[in-house]
Amino acid sequence: MNPNPYFLRPLDHARTQPDKAFKTTFFHSDRLLVGLNTLAPGQKQSLHEHADQDKFYLVLAGSGLFTVGDERRLCEPGQLALAPAGVIHGVENAGDEALSFLTVIAPAPG
Repeated sequence: MNPNPYFLRPLDHARTQPDKAFKTTFFHSDRLLVGLNTLAPGQKQSLHEHADQDKFYLVLAGSGLFTVGDERRLCEPGQLALAPAGVIHGVENAGDEALSFLTVIAPAPG
């Protein structure tokens, strides 16, 4: 457990699982959710949308194919993908190393 919940190194929490994507939540309130997702090679987050929530992904390690709306792009560390409410989005790790990214959603899911 992090002794100071206000400052952390997200990649210290990155893990992979053979059967599904790894997710951990760093912060959750009624207004905001901040978490880390890690996908092993070949894993994906299926296309989906959030009718009333905006979302962004910030790639921290690895690279992945991010889809937002009709666009699909390879994103690497430091790149940001924005998915406004109602726009379909998803991600696939088509590389050969783990893909870790911050996921931020507002307002937070219930």
